[in-house]
Amino acid sequence: MREILPALNRWYEAGEPFGLATIIAVSRSAPRGPGAAMAVGPDDEVVGSVSGGCVEGAVFELAKEVVDDGEARLHTFGYSDEDAFAVGLTCGGAITLLVRRVSRDSDPSFGAVADSVAGHRPVTVATVTDGPAPRGAALAVWPDAVEGTLGAPGLDAAVTADARGELAQGLTGLRHYGPQGQRREDTVTVFLHSFAPPPRMLVFGAIDYAAAVARIGDFLGYRVTVCDARQVFATPKRFPEGVEVVVEWPHRYLGATGTDSRTVICVLTHDTKFDVPLLEEALRRPAAYIGAMGSRRTHDERMKRLREAGLGDEELARLRSPVGLDLGARTPEEVAVSVAAEIVALRWGGSGAPLTATAGAIHPPAAGPAPGR
Repeated sequence: MREILPALNRWYEAGEPFGLATIIAVSRSAPRGPGAAMAVGPDDEVVGSVSGGCVEGAVFELAKEVVDDGEARLHTFGYSDEDAFAVGLTCGGAITLLVRRVSRDSDPSFGAVADSVAGHRPVTVATVTDGPAPRGAALAVWPDAVEGTLGAPGLDAAVTADARGELAQGLTGLRHYGPQGQRREDTVTVFLHSFAPPPRMLVFGAIDYAAAVARIGDFLGYRVTVCDARQVFATPKRFPEGVEVVVEWPHRYLGATGTDSRTVICVLTHDTKFDVPLLEEALRRPAAYIGAMGSRRTHDERMKRLREAGLGDEELARLRSPVGLDLGARTPEEVAVSVAAEIVALRWGGSGAPLTATAGAIHPPAAGPAPGR
């Protein structure tokens, strides 16, 4: 839902109610995951998607009904069979949606949530989906604050504790409680939608390849920083809007920057005086991906120097070099696609092979949580 929040906030600030449909559960090969959303605003304007087109028409009508009568709805779309006019998914999976009306009167904390997401501040929105508590009631939970209520103090307290735990891990999903928050009951179902800060992509080397990688990193939802010691190259006008550009020696910048298990590090300088101290720092800290550009000869020389610097086999095994998948890429844009493909494959445990050469589920169980929708 992160990508449609600017439109939602625009409607909200203008006092225009809108219908918000959010995926709260999926099964089998569903096209979108929990947290994906579609909204219908004033003048029937539509933003977002929940299925890539299969059920959007039906969701549009549900959202309009919810805006008109204010009653939240829970709806499941499954496989569409031989009936060409059936409303359903063609992928064989199923999605369950919560469709609710959002307005300044019913959701006084929505603006603060949107501001937090835009400012990369963590927040979780807990919404009742089923049970005796009011369906659609929402509670916004920050690490140090809470706004709203789900209808009962005990339920609010239990959900707040769980929401903060889920937020720390960047997780989104359903939780079950008793009417007063009892842990071993399942009469109330609550959807916890965590908006953890987006993961970071650190791109070192302000070259034309870096501009392409930064662009695709931004598209994938990363907060992108480009760093280079050469001021003549590290200028904001050479990079997409919203990408941070830093003039500093790469290893010094990385040494002063926090990374975590979701951080992506792309070393594109292929210059030993930059690469070796930078990779020495990178391979000793947490990161989801560390890739370095260069020929196989450059790679061999780098590995030799890194071993001389004291790095062991376990640390060196983390390095993806030469960077990217074998796509036959030539242009900076093609290379960026190759790098992005390797990042996605590593994140979800993909093989990188053509789907026509594989068997079984297209979307196997996830290796870990998504980095914040």
